Amino acid sequence: MKKSGSADLPLHGGSCPRWLFERMKKLTGAISEVIINEYSQDELLYRLSDPYWFQSLGCVVGFDWHSSGLTTTLTGALKEALDEEECGVRVVGGKGSASRKAPDEILNSKICSHSKLQDLAKTSKLSAKVDSNCVQDSYNLYHHTLLFNEDGKWTVIQQGMNPSDKYARRYHWLSDNVDRFVEEPHKGISTMRREDEVLNLTSSLSDETRNVSVDLVNDGPEHLERYIKPRSQTSIFNFSSSRESSKKLDMPAHHDVRASDLTQQTLNNLKKAEQRQPEDYEDLVSVEGVGKKSLRALALIAQLVHGTENDWEDPARFSFAHGGKDGYPRPVDKEEYDRSIDFLKEAIEKADMGRKEKMKSLEKLNDFID
Repeated sequence: MKKSGSADLPLHGGSCPRWLFERMKKLTGAISEVIINEYSQDELLYRLSDPYWFQSLGCVVGFDWHSSGLTTTLTGALKEALDEEECGVRVVGGKGSASRKAPDEILNSKICSHSKLQDLAKTSKLSAKVDSNCVQDSYNLYHHTLLFNEDGKWTVIQQGMNPSDKYARRYHWLSDNVDRFVEEPHKGISTMRREDEVLNLTSSLSDETRNVSVDLVNDGPEHLERYIKPRSQTSIFNFSSSRESSKKLDMPAHHDVRASDLTQQTLNNLKKAEQRQPEDYEDLVSVEGVGKKSLRALALIAQLVHGTENDWEDPARFSFAHGGKDGYPRPVDKEEYDRSIDFLKEAIEKADMGRKEKMKSLEKLNDFID
């Protein structure tokens, strides 16, 4: 399994005009169908897992080039445009409460076997937990969409919000020989922002931390309390010598373990995890109630007691920008938009034309995209 990337976008208010959304549904549906017919279902999932291609698609169909709303609106258009019986690709989830319905929507699908649907429902839940709890970058998930095909292959597109700086970050996943969700799932992250304090528990540097965290839980969480000082004392790393009062060690704030990291509720959740006796870190992450605070506290205690290394580097590396709906780089031309929809419909209907003619049609589509 590889995680293909993510994007950071400023939060924008407002909504997509109905006239535009109706056209977006038609054009995204037509583009998707051309890709499936000319290449494959897998190719469509692969392209949607690329944050650059996804952003470009949003621009082609006329949405604001740098708005967080591009994610929710474009995935919403895909969900309404793609019919699983016709194209063999199903889109589930969405924004807010719709995101939590994704597992049930998956299980109600008819395009693949029940066992594959059960695996996909697990994928939906686990991918959200990893981005929420294992990559602690201050973005809280509020949107989750999963697309999958008849073979059970999938793409996840989900978005988190940081209300304090008014930015959103989009995460893209792609299934590819899925092994474990918690080991180096990031292929790359596209972003306009870097965060100073990010705990990346999926990094290879955090491998020993993941193993020790499981051992700490399975040994019983009660003994973890002794590593936490009362709330009035800010950090277990604060140290002063009885022989020399001036000798003091103050570690950076983001590396401390605070009492709030191991509240009674957190300990109760870890006790629940102990009863389950997780086999590995992925199993631990899957336990209901085990979230950011639990995993962070375990990671920091593992670092303190056993000297394990944690990755504090933001996995975000790249930035990008395109064009869009609010008049940039130009206003949406409705007539041109409708001509593009008609052109793609005609290309799809002429399925019996030779490959050479098909490629010419796709080249014309590329001219429109450029």
